[in-house]
Amino acid sequence: MRRFILTGAPGAGKTAIIRQLELDGFSVVEEAATDVIEAGYAQGRFELWRDPSFIDAIAHLQKGREIRASCQPDQVQFHDRSVVCTAALAVYVGYPFSPFLTSELERIQKEGIYQRRVFFIRNRGYITPTEARRISFEDSLRFERIHEETYREFGFELFPVEQGSVAERISMIKAAALTQAEA
Repeated sequence: MRRFILTGAPGAGKTAIIRQLELDGFSVVEEAATDVIEAGYAQGRFELWRDPSFIDAIAHLQKGREIRASCQPDQVQFHDRSVVCTAALAVYVGYPFSPFLTSELERIQKEGIYQRRVFFIRNRGYITPTEARRISFEDSLRFERIHEETYREFGFELFPVEQGSVAERISMIKAAALTQAEA
């Protein structure tokens, strides 16, 4: 199985791309942070990121989703973010890597869970705030740089997916993923 990561700054358009890939018949694995945030909101906890356990909650959910998805017989799978993104988030908010986060980063490296080529969805030049996305465009650019640095530190190759329509971006991703999957 070939597992490809889609990553980038908040608001870059990853969700629209993931939804279309799913509609096109590809197996996709959902992003975890938004779900952790929304579950916290449902419990009346509105600033989860102020608690260092927020990072591990995301990493645990990501691991569970990745393991469940590994049971699927698909040849190509797209993951909306990964534990490397969670490491970038820890850097962004200023938290040290927990033992669990460190062990997950080591596990994905050792087991070769993901393809080395990561689709890095570039920002669209603006950001639309949502209940879970409360970041300014300027801060999202800083977060984008941290993502790039973190993925490179862990030995991943970034494949930039520049601004464009969803169809154009998906065409780039499919061509690159399917070429690599056949190799």
